Amino acid sequence: MLSTLASSGAADPIYWSDLGLFPGIPIGPFTLRFYSLAYLIGVIFAYWHTSKMIRQPGAPMAQRHVDDLFFYCTLGVIIGGRLGYAAFYTGGDTGIPSAFTDFSGDGFVSWKLLRLWDGGMAFHGGLVGVMVAMAFVAWRGGLDFLRVSDYVAVSVPMGLLLGRLANFVNGELWGRPSDVPWAMVFPGAGEIPRHPSQLYQAGLEGLVLLLVLMALFWKTRARYRPGLLVGVFTLGIGAARFINEFFREPDPQLAEFAARTGLSMGQWLTIPLIVIGLIVTLYAVTRKPVGTGAAKDAKRTA
Repeated sequence: MLSTLASSGAADPIYWSDLGLFPGIPIGPFTLRFYSLAYLIGVIFAYWHTSKMIRQPGAPMAQRHVDDLFFYCTLGVIIGGRLGYAAFYTGGDTGIPSAFTDFSGDGFVSWKLLRLWDGGMAFHGGLVGVMVAMAFVAWRGGLDFLRVSDYVAVSVPMGLLLGRLANFVNGELWGRPSDVPWAMVFPGAGEIPRHPSQLYQAGLEGLVLLLVLMALFWKTRARYRPGLLVGVFTLGIGAARFINEFFREPDPQLAEFAARTGLSMGQWLTIPLIVIGLIVTLYAVTRKPVGTGAAKDAKRTA
């Protein structure tokens, strides 16, 4: 793969099909798809890392709360992600979400909404699902919602990183036409070289944001400022997604919507994230720190 990238020039676009990628690992008659594996590894990493974080001073919850978060947030990602995709990305120009009304699927499940194996998950819907899950766990356990959100937010970019890499491996969700030296020709997208926008998203929304949040948690006292970590995450993911949407090809059923409004559906949905993230971050940095270590933090920032 690296040799293919290195030998390609601006005049000779890279053909995704020449990279030797495949969508999953065959296990008998079953194929474990990398996209499903990305979800699984992302959730396991979040559980392991959150369990590690709560062993540090000032943790707002116990291991039993992390166990509950693991279960309910997984449900929130799947249910919220699917409902978000159905609501915002299957309406086309009619504005009527077809995933709710289409019962023409073959196999043992005919309702399109339930056919998760056909693809279709929206980040924004998954985010809402996770927020509902965190709110429920915080309410039931008498926990501070903002502080719980801080601890969950740190690990989320790992799942985004893996998910976007899986999109690239699958040759889906490609970018807009481009003549950059690393432009690629993707199957199903014609012979036009395009931005490998999946890799842009993996880098900016995944790796960069993960490193920033990890550094804030492990190298600073940000965890003592309720809302700071989740505020930075929300602001960062909103800004990163807004930027990356300039390079990503809009969904075919929403191409006319993007042309008419000047922004893609993904960009319109990220604007509230940017605003909310900025408000929460400003709120966090203007309030006194709490918990163990708060006095040291206040002295340092005074």
